[in-house]
Amino acid sequence: MLKWWQERVVYQIWPRSFQDSNGDGIGDLQGIISRLDELKDLGVGIIWLSPIYPSPNVDYGYDISDYKAINPEFGTMEDFHQLLAEAEKRDIKIVMDLVINHTSDQHPWFQQSRDRTSPYRDYYIWRPGRGRKPPNNWGSFFGGPAWTYDEQSGEYYLHLFAKNQPDLNYRNPRVLEEVKEVLRFWLDKGVAGFRCDVINIIWKSSLANGKWRPALKGLEHYLAQEGCHRILRELRREVLDSYDCFTVGETVFITTKMANEFLRSRELDMVFSFEHMAADELLLKWFKTKFKPERLARALTKWQLEVPWNANYLENHDQPRSVSRFGDEGEFWEQSAKLLAVLLLTLKGTPFIYQGQEIGMTNFDFTGMDQIKDIESHNVYRLAKRLGFPASARWKLIKASSRDNARTPVQWNAGPNAGFTTGTPWIGVNSNYKRINLEAQLHDPHSVRSFYKRLIALRASSDILKAGAFEAVQISRSLFVYRRKMDGNSLLVLLNFSKEEAAAPYRGEVVLSNYERPSYTGRLQPYEAVVLQE
Repeated sequence: MLKWWQERVVYQIWPRSFQDSNGDGIGDLQGIISRLDELKDLGVGIIWLSPIYPSPNVDYGYDISDYKAINPEFGTMEDFHQLLAEAEKRDIKIVMDLVINHTSDQHPWFQQSRDRTSPYRDYYIWRPGRGRKPPNNWGSFFGGPAWTYDEQSGEYYLHLFAKNQPDLNYRNPRVLEEVKEVLRFWLDKGVAGFRCDVINIIWKSSLANGKWRPALKGLEHYLAQEGCHRILRELRREVLDSYDCFTVGETVFITTKMANEFLRSRELDMVFSFEHMAADELLLKWFKTKFKPERLARALTKWQLEVPWNANYLENHDQPRSVSRFGDEGEFWEQSAKLLAVLLLTLKGTPFIYQGQEIGMTNFDFTGMDQIKDIESHNVYRLAKRLGFPASARWKLIKASSRDNARTPVQWNAGPNAGFTTGTPWIGVNSNYKRINLEAQLHDPHSVRSFYKRLIALRASSDILKAGAFEAVQISRSLFVYRRKMDGNSLLVLLNFSKEEAAAPYRGEVVLSNYERPSYTGRLQPYEAVVLQE
């Protein structure tokens, strides 16, 4: 029997860019409350909120300065309580983002830890340098070394991300006790679980030098270590098992074997894999190559077959828009956006939709670095400049891969600022909002948004789509065909990732088609997706 979080569809909200209610140009909790009816109408059963805690916003919320409060930019704790109550009226669960690998350097714990005599000193990982060099050769996920020297302390501190995001030290048992209290604080308010940020790198087994690799030296000392498993088992046993909640882990560089180790004893309920996100990448996410549908299909198939339950996604706050990556922004924008919807909602697992995905939002149309807010993008741009990349090549990297592609405001209507704010948006609005917006699609039965709604309803009514087994039928250069089956019944999903027609000689009764055809003739149109009842 499925659990409630396996039956529902999750909708991720990145609050800063969702809906502004007070005209300050920043999305907020009251803005989210004002849009709950649209989400309920879509068929959403769970909302995952990206961080809403106080933060200096170096990494826009993923640098937390207080785990038990609300960022004033987003509202108040009373607003949050209202959000929980209004969501509950609509049978929508709220899931929080949990960022416990690191804090902000403005967190009181870190500020006090800079004093060598403070009881908070060992909340973080401090070490003396090697002469004038950092304690080891580890690299940061955001580029550059993973250590920063603190003049006040006279030592270096570890940060696997920005220098403003010091890593917590889980060898100090007090840190884990603090985290338990954070979990209980929000669960007692009624949240339904947590999305756990970079959760598989929280334990550092050693601070020895890392082996040589093009990036992220030191990874072998902190990726999915036994200490991480031990911490998650303790959190499950001492906190999470006392509540009706679930956890989904953002798990970097994870393999199916690693995933099953986290899932086997419910250290996590689900994990986000990244393998399918490399279908248009060369070694690193910043080096894009031509998208290969076959590579995407094989990665998804591997995870469908080797992991019992997947957290399925094509977009989030860290990834470019899926229609821009895996579809077509031009002639076949609508068809490819719908095809990707079919892919997401017919795989086995819990589907995660990112805000704006349901209307086919595309990558930003910015023209220069002065429009970019993302710290990772600026770090990479500077690094590429130091390495001698010409300006055009540096901008090409940013334009294709920047996290800001997913962070432009949600396009609600064709009015000023796409209906996001009456003020000045904190980041630019994509100029295609007059063509791509919710209002234009809401009552159009043929729109991308209406198609998502139909698909979500189909999944909700289909035991096969919710719980049926997955079987790959055909994977080729542009075709991905798979079967979902249960108790002798089956649905066949046919996807053509191409601007050309393709032969796919299969038979069945059409359940759904993004070309809305009444019957299937054995040939797929460009970017056509068909679901057949066999």
